[in-house]
Formats: sequence, C-alpha cells, structure tokens
Amino acid sequence: MAMRVKTAKHGTAKSGKRIAKKTTEQVFRYYDYNLLASVILLTCFGLVMLYSTSAYSAQVTFNNDMYYFTKQAFISGGCLILVLIFSQIDYHFYARFAGILYVVSNILLFLTKFIGTELNGAKRWIYLGPVSFQPAEMAKLSIILFLPVLIVKIGKNMKTWGAFWTVLISGGLTSFLALAFTDNLSTAIILAGITVGLLFIVFPKNKPFLIGAGIVAVVAAAVIYYAKTAVGSDNFRLRRVIVWLNPEANASLGGYQVMQGLYAIGSGGFFGKGLGNSLQKLDYVPEAQNDMIFTIICEELGLFGAIMLCLLFAFMLYRLLFIAQNAPDLLGSLIASGIFVHISLQVVLNIAVVTGAIPTTGVTLPFVSYGGTSIMFLMAEMTLALSVSRQIKFKEESDK
Repeated sequence: MAMRVKTAKHGTAKSGKRIAKKTTEQVFRYYDYNLLASVILLTCFGLVMLYSTSAYSAQVTFNNDMYYFTKQAFISGGCLILVLIFSQIDYHFYARFAGILYVVSNILLFLTKFIGTELNGAKRWIYLGPVSFQPAEMAKLSIILFLPVLIVKIGKNMKTWGAFWTVLISGGLTSFLALAFTDNLSTAIILAGITVGLLFIVFPKNKPFLIGAGIVAVVAAAVIYYAKTAVGSDNFRLRRVIVWLNPEANASLGGYQVMQGLYAIGSGGFFGKGLGNSLQKLDYVPEAQNDMIFTIICEELGLFGAIMLCLLFAFMLYRLLFIAQNAPDLLGSLIASGIFVHISLQVVLNIAVVTGAIPTTGVTLPFVSYGGTSIMFLMAEMTLALSVSRQIKFKEESDK
C-alpha cells in the first residue's frame, strides 16, 4: 500500500529536495530617544514649575517676573542643543580626559575655600567675571567618568582588596574635599554614594558594604540620640538634626522653612490648587525655586502631579539602567551606572528633605530646581549616557 507524503509549500524543489533558507544579518546602531525624551520632558516641566514658583519673588527682587525663568530657559535650551551634537561622539573619546577632569575638579574644590564667594553663610561658588559656577557639580561628573576608567584599567585585579581601597580612596578624596573645603555635606554624600555604588557593582565581596552600612546606621543613631538630649549646639549640622526632630519648637533655627514646606504639601490635596495658585511661594517658603520646589509642585499639582513627576524620573532611571545593561563594554556600563546612582540619590534625598523624612540639607531636584551649573553638568551626564547608547549595536536576522 503506497504512502502519500505531504511536502511543505515553502522550501521544497520540484525534485523534492529541500532548499536551505538564506539568512542575512543586519547590524543596527542604537540611540536612546526614550532617554532624550525624558530629559526634554523633565526640562520643560521644570521650566514651567520654575516660572510658577519664582515669578513673585523675581518681581519683588528684580522687578522682572521672568528673571529666573529666562536664565534657566536659555541655559537649558543651549545645553539640549549641545547634548544632541556631542552625544554623537564616542564616549571613549571623553574617557581620555577623565584624569584631567578629576584633577581639575579636586583643585577647584580645594580653592573654593580661598577664592570662593560666600553666599548664605557658605563658600561654594567661584566667580570668574560675570560667570559663576559650583565646583561641586563638576566633581560629580568627574567621579562618574574617572572611577569607571580607573576600574577598567585595574581590570581583573578589581577583586583584590588593594584595588577596592584604590577606588574607594579616589572617590573618598573628592568627597572629603567637598566636605572640608566647600562645607557641602550633601555633595559629599552623593559623591560617596556614587563611589560605593560603582564598587558594589564590580567588587565580588559583600562584607565591606554590610560593615559600612552598619557603621553609618550606628553613627546616625548616635547623632539622633545626642540631638534629642541636647538643648542647643553651635554646630549648624547638629542644629539641623535638632530642628528636624522638633521643627515647631525651633522655628527660628530653620524649622520655619520646614513647616511652611509641609503646609504647602498638605494643602495641595490630591489634585492641587491649580498651576500658579500656590500661596506658600509668596515668600512663605524661602527661595522656593531652589531646594524646596517640590513643595510648590505638591501644592499646585497635588499628589497626582508629584506622582507623575516621580514616574518621569523612574522612566529616566529605567532608560539609564537599560543602557548600562546593554553597553558594549564595561566602561560604558559603569558610566551609565554612575549616572543612574547620581540621579536616583539626588531625587530621593531632595524629596526626603522636603517631606521631613531626613534633616534639611542642600540638595536640588534634578532638571527642576533653579541652577545653571546644575543643569549644565546634568546635561553633560546625559550626553555621556546617550553617547554610550549610540555605541550599542543590535543584530537582526532576516530570511531570504
């Protein structure tokens, strides 16, 4: 009895012999337009909220309600154009200047104490004619670029304790200079956080990180306990802890700003009072356009607006994580990871401060708070991240 054999419609010849499918492999160079979109959205949102927050104080101080907005918009727009141009350059080119940037930023941090201009009781700004900048912002970029280059040069020896201390001391030196010579604890914490974050990624042992976390917890507990029992202190950092523990009783020491910020957050409700309708920005929250801008966002846009802003930041961090995971080499992965740690730390610290979760410290909200130097170096970080993304290559197979 004969058997009938069915042949496939495709891939068979008249003689019954199968013809092999030809596959071609195409390589596509990637560019993370999603990250670029998140940068543009956050920048535009920040400009809208900056104008809404600062219009009154700018009118009173400078007789120009668009004073802060105009400066920030000009710098942001210019930086976005530069991001599009310089992100086309391979990040390995920028890595050549990592050592120079690291040395220059450390020198500037050191010199700030001697040639810096004192504002609000602290020397953190260097003025060069009409141009002013904060060396602390440059230090963040230098650490994000220098430590990955150092780790890659160490290579396989990174698993040794000598390499661990080399990287830790390199990052710790910049953190120390930021604390000792610019009196900027928040920047020192962020620099230390970036250093520890990069070490955590590349160092195979968890023991030093657990010990470090334990020491930090013990020190924090000891400071809080001492602050509870202290009547007063000449140390302004300890006073901040005292104010944080009981802002109502220490309004004259800084509790006033904390309470007004909490009033703004609480009065916003779920959907807020409406854009431009904040009362606390009328000089109740001092310099609300800087560190405390999140409180005005909560008052005008409510919890809904705050959640949307947090989701925008979460999307940016997700794209940075994607770039870090798909980077073509360890250097690119560590650069993207360093930027991820920086942005996440700064966002968390700023929101924690304004909501009263931790003592007050000067941490701006990335892309939203007023500050030309901050925007410039944040855009420089985005340039590096987009440059890394441009070197990612995806392969796609197609049948012929």
